[in-house]
Amino acid sequence: MQEFCREYDLPTSGSKIEVTERIATFLTTGKILKNSPARKKQTLPSSYEPLSLQTLITENHRCSEEARAFFKEIIGAKFRFTVTLQNFFKENIGKTYEDAVTFWYEEQERKNDPSYKPNIGAQFEYNRFTRAFFQDPYNKGKTKVDAISAWNEIKSKPGSNVYEPKK
Repeated sequence: MQEFCREYDLPTSGSKIEVTERIATFLTTGKILKNSPARKKQTLPSSYEPLSLQTLITENHRCSEEARAFFKEIIGAKFRFTVTLQNFFKENIGKTYEDAVTFWYEEQERKNDPSYKPNIGAQFEYNRFTRAFFQDPYNKGKTKVDAISAWNEIKSKPGSNVYEPKK
C-alpha cells in the first residue's frame, strides 16, 4: 500500500484503515484525501487532582500509566486496558471511573460465556481471517499451520484478505 501511495503521490501516513480508505477513494473518484489532523497532546490542567472513582471520563481521556496504576489498585493485578474498555472510554464521555470499573467487571463476565466472541477490529485482518478459517466446518481438524498457510496464500493475491468459506 505504501508503494502505491508513493507512486500516485498519496499521503502514506495514518492507520492501515485510513491508508486503505485513501486508496479506495483515489481509485473510485480520483480524489486525493489528505491526512487526518494530528491529535494535540494532552497536558494536565493546572488544577490537577489525583484519580478517584469519581474522576470524570473526558474527551481527552488517555489510557496512561497513571490510569493503569489506578485501575490496578482498584481491580487488582489482572487489570488490562482492553480494546472494549478503550471504546467504553471513547463512547462514555462524562461518566466516571467507577462506571468504567463496573464495565470492566461486566466485560470479564461476558468473557466467561463460551459463546462470547469479541469484535475484532478491521485493522486486524489476520486475526479476523484465522477466526473465520476455524469457524468454517470445512476446516474442522485443521491446524494453526494450515490457517497460516491459507493466510499467506490469500495475502499473496490482489484483492481482499477476508476469508471466504469453502462450499
